[in-house]
Amino acid sequence: MALVAGVDSSTQSCKVVVRDAETGALVRSGRASHPDGTSVAPRHWWDALQTAIADAGGLDDVEAISVGGQQHGMVALDQTGEVVRDALLWNDTRSAPAALQLIDELGGPQAWADAVGSVLVASLTITKLRWLRDAEPENAARVAAVALPHDWLTWRLAGHGAGSGSAGLDALVTDRSDASGTGYWSPATGEYRHDLLELALGHSAALPVVLGPNQAGPRSAVGALAPVLGPGAGDNAAAALALGLGPGDVAVSIGTSGVVSAITPTVTADGSGMVTGFADATGAFLPLACTLNASRVLDAAARLLGTDHAGLSALALSAPAGADGLVLVPYLEGERTPNKPDATGALHGVRLGNTTPAHLARAAVEGMLCGLADGIDALRAQGVAVERLFLIGGGAQSEAVRRIAPSVLGLDVLVPTPGEYVADGAARQAAWVLSGAAQPPAWSAASTAETYTGEPVARVREQYAAVRDLTASRPA
Repeated sequence: MALVAGVDSSTQSCKVVVRDAETGALVRSGRASHPDGTSVAPRHWWDALQTAIADAGGLDDVEAISVGGQQHGMVALDQTGEVVRDALLWNDTRSAPAALQLIDELGGPQAWADAVGSVLVASLTITKLRWLRDAEPENAARVAAVALPHDWLTWRLAGHGAGSGSAGLDALVTDRSDASGTGYWSPATGEYRHDLLELALGHSAALPVVLGPNQAGPRSAVGALAPVLGPGAGDNAAAALALGLGPGDVAVSIGTSGVVSAITPTVTADGSGMVTGFADATGAFLPLACTLNASRVLDAAARLLGTDHAGLSALALSAPAGADGLVLVPYLEGERTPNKPDATGALHGVRLGNTTPAHLARAAVEGMLCGLADGIDALRAQGVAVERLFLIGGGAQSEAVRRIAPSVLGLDVLVPTPGEYVADGAARQAAWVLSGAAQPPAWSAASTAETYTGEPVARVREQYAAVRDLTASRPA
């Protein structure tokens, strides 16, 4: 039995799954936590990966590994391969002014959508490079190569990096899905835009080689069998691969961020910025809309109400749809879709009759789901087919979210068996690379999904739409 491993190096933790390459059966798994914050030293990801590998029983019997990970994070390396500064993560919004500068310099939002599939927001790597150029010019001058979190971990697994004795910058590899979230790689052409990189950073730098969806990378220095390394994937593309999504399928992922993504055969270029035109992990495309505020909205509401997630769910389900007019606009960490990096959250429609814990719990669940529903509408506006909704991520484990989602999202939702979809997608990619086949192996979590139904409740979306743009900005 050939074994493969998949890694999910996410914002909050690192997960490792070891699976049978042919059937996808789970053999063992492990995990470790990442530190909090929006700026993190990459060595913590490496340390967590080692802990998660050990927790999973090691990799000595594994023949292939792929790494899925959080997108957009800026890992800047000097000419010796050392990390220049702590990585700025996708949810670090300090580069929001840089995004606006770059948009103007290229000729506006549609120019960027045409060039790289996406209008720039603070999440994208290129904006963080402009911030580095302006805020830390000495560090910017040291940058010899730029990698993403999963690129860097793959590179470290191959034996490069700190203490390796070789810079190995030419050994950096990545994949289409993660490259498409940098702001300097075009999904339409499959090529880097080095001119845009230089526009942001002020000088050229080495970039990872973009591997094909099932193209083998280098051999790993970790594991007795020197397992082959796959190209890896961004977290959303890896989850889509795990679920076996195809055209017409939409994944609604409720994690630290909230993501609505779909598989399409053609690239998108949305000048409004609502939809980012990424690539997927199979050779197709993955247009998506992303909110900064998802499961943490539920965390905050539970904390505010002095309860746990089960208690929050019970409270929400005891209140009527629409929470008697109470609306939470949940821009607790600013927002990405719509692009409001300095926004704050707000409660609207507060009256004596709806100032109860149940109403607030309901408003929190509905507000979070309304942001995702806006993302689904944005996909439709780009001509993306929306036929089936898959609800995944930690937030999907909430009974209230599962039961309320159909009334807000406007369609029945399928909730697959809980799993580590990003790590599972990476493992499926590793099995694909190992097999050398034209298509990935036929194992998918989507075949065991529970369906939740409900009639759409129009007033929930209507009352949210009436107030979502009335939020205030954080004080300077």
